[in-house]
Amino acid sequence: MPHLSNKGIQLPTSPIRKLVVYSDQAKAKGIEVYHLNIGQPDIAAPKEAIEAVKNADLTLLPYGPSQGTLTYRQKLCAYYKKHDISVEPDDVLVTTGASEALTFALNVICDAGDEIIIPEPFYANYNGFASAASVDVIPVISEFTSQFQLPALENISGKITEKTKAILLCNPSNPTGYVYSKKEINALVELAIEKDIFLIVDEVYREFIHGGNEHYSVLQHPKGANHTVMIDSVSKRYSLCGARVGCIVSKNNALIENVLKFAHLRLSPPTYALMASEAALDAPASYLEEVIAEYGKRRDVLIEHLEKIPNVEVSHPMGAFYCIAKLPVADAEDFSKYLLTDFDDDNQTVMLAPARGFYSTPGIGLNEVRIAFILDSKKLIRAVSILEKALIAYQKLVS
Repeated sequence: MPHLSNKGIQLPTSPIRKLVVYSDQAKAKGIEVYHLNIGQPDIAAPKEAIEAVKNADLTLLPYGPSQGTLTYRQKLCAYYKKHDISVEPDDVLVTTGASEALTFALNVICDAGDEIIIPEPFYANYNGFASAASVDVIPVISEFTSQFQLPALENISGKITEKTKAILLCNPSNPTGYVYSKKEINALVELAIEKDIFLIVDEVYREFIHGGNEHYSVLQHPKGANHTVMIDSVSKRYSLCGARVGCIVSKNNALIENVLKFAHLRLSPPTYALMASEAALDAPASYLEEVIAEYGKRRDVLIEHLEKIPNVEVSHPMGAFYCIAKLPVADAEDFSKYLLTDFDDDNQTVMLAPARGFYSTPGIGLNEVRIAFILDSKKLIRAVSILEKALIAYQKLVS
């Protein structure tokens, strides 16, 4: 039997998708599963995006530019300008989702054995992207008790070594929903400049801000041009997850030039997906206004009903559409599996994302789950009711 690479063997399994086999088995038995485990919006994409693909009269699908079409990059720049982000088309390189953008960024910035610092909990696939690039993740713990705000700057600075090439974070955060303030972002940019490393910020949830908070982009810092990288995507903003269109944006010309070399290897972004993404930018402002308002309502409903369950603690997300919940169980992953394999209420159950996979430090987050409020309010209320009943049944089982 030929040997496989250690890189592939050691690549972590997605905690968001690892329970899918049990979900499929539950569905095969006729059980309805409420999916709170994955950030797949249920809100319709802009009609402009769907119609652009439906009405396309292409007779073939040719290769496009590796960096993405100029028209799309120009429209992205116009979109960013509305958010006080001033960039040019040459600062933007279109990717196959934010995942590819992050993979390109890590491969351009880091060599094998280099390190990146990430406040945890963090989007689980960051571990996978780093592992695939042979880069080591150095976690810095943010605390549930402080709503996962940025760890003390000295805690981050103290982790920087000669192997450190970047700090990476998601703003607003997946999985916590925390929104890093202008003060926090600027402090990190200044630290990156001082230490001559990069600050990479994943801003795919930029639009989804709750409770009067404001989003501040890493690219808004006036002196951070050479040290800052922004990652973006249409997946969440326009409910186009399957389009797989993202981008990497930086004013560091050398970085973009080297990212383009990686983009050449995969030739070009997908034609129809780019068509839909470009058309989505033509949607009226009311589209996103209504989407943001809807997620705000869902957030409030979810938190209200979760906090009624005895011994359940819930973070209060400032952005995105996730929260972290602490459950009265020792092993949230085992409980999440139990929900799919051994429990239903009136032929319905719930799928959660165990939070241990969002931490890099062993033994942290064992009793936590990430919950995505991507279902309508009525379904969220029903899902929480199922969760409460399941907790009672599970606690009897393990006691």
